Amino acid sequence: MRNQSLQTFLALRYLRGAEGRSEGRRFLRLVVRIAVGGVAVGVATLILSLAIVRGFSDEITRKIVGFGAQIQIESLRDAPLAEAHSYAAIAEEQKGVVGTAQIVLEFVLLRTDEKRIEGAAIWGTDELPSYVALTAGTSRTKLSPGELYMGASLAHSMQVEPGDRITLFSVPSDGMQGRPRVGQFTVAGLYESSLADFDDLYLFTEIDRARQLVGYAPDAASRIDVRVEEGEDYERIATVLDDLLPFPAMARPISEVYRSLFAWVRLQQSIIPLVLSIIVLVAAVNVIGTLLMVILEKRSDIGVLMGMGARGRDMTATFTRVGLGIGLAGSTIGATIALVFALIQMEYGIIPLPAEAYYMKEAPIALSLLDFALVPLLTCILCTGAAFVPARYASRIDPIRAIHLQH
Repeated sequence: MRNQSLQTFLALRYLRGAEGRSEGRRFLRLVVRIAVGGVAVGVATLILSLAIVRGFSDEITRKIVGFGAQIQIESLRDAPLAEAHSYAAIAEEQKGVVGTAQIVLEFVLLRTDEKRIEGAAIWGTDELPSYVALTAGTSRTKLSPGELYMGASLAHSMQVEPGDRITLFSVPSDGMQGRPRVGQFTVAGLYESSLADFDDLYLFTEIDRARQLVGYAPDAASRIDVRVEEGEDYERIATVLDDLLPFPAMARPISEVYRSLFAWVRLQQSIIPLVLSIIVLVAAVNVIGTLLMVILEKRSDIGVLMGMGARGRDMTATFTRVGLGIGLAGSTIGATIALVFALIQMEYGIIPLPAEAYYMKEAPIALSLLDFALVPLLTCILCTGAAFVPARYASRIDPIRAIHLQH
């Protein structure tokens, strides 16, 4: 017990007040502080990267699910689902399903005047998707016949404002054989979702009015969106539904519908933290150089201690604890920096992002207690392990020669 107290005392002394010889006495203390700072920067960077990557995943998943629910029921024939209410009833009977919504989705031509014509997709539903933020016009989310909501970016390119009248042309399913259907709508509002692929494409309107425009039967739908309870395994429920639904209906999880987006998110989750964790590894390896410098500067002191009865394993334990102390100090400072920065970003959004590239306007943050526990723990283990090499060197110092070199 007495040896352990001595080891801890010496470790704290070297960690907090290490000084070199007469020239540049404070240099050694600076070196220790730089090592602590390196660990702090590595820990803060890794925790923040994990929080941002998790935030990306959560935010994109929420937006995509907000547009298309967790499960979509469609037809294998690439045609409208007739008697859509019967498929919806089957889905609503499943455990974990909280609701369904019939969707009419078809491509149309949008015209504001003779010179401005653009391709778009009509989205017929009962109310706006949950992740659509209205930026202009009415604040109602319940859709009314004859009203239409379009993306702010599309409206800007078409020079359309709320209250304007626009014309939609429904392209016949048999190509140029049939006559296109024409409908006029009033732009009730503009929306933004930061998902450029959505904002530039979809026009939301009341479902029955959409059915009239595209020529659907009163109970037909392009697809049925199935919402499940938070935390439920929607991929499992989709598999169960796919087995229950009669031909030609099929059920697909949202992760399959938007496979490329989810693959992009998974790539970030797997690669970015792995790459950034190298920073922590480098900081831990720097502990070796720092402790070797301390040992060389304090070689005579180590010789005196060993001459007074301290054993080699005492020196090993002492400098291993110095490495642990550097890891603990750096981890504490780094975790604190990460927490403060994350809270500032969540409150003020100081890191903006180009929405067309990242699908959001600012870097998202999703904090996890596991990150604040696991990253410092692994950092301390790495620093302690790195300290073992110079600690073993300290344990093999010849006390007589060390004392002799002092004089």
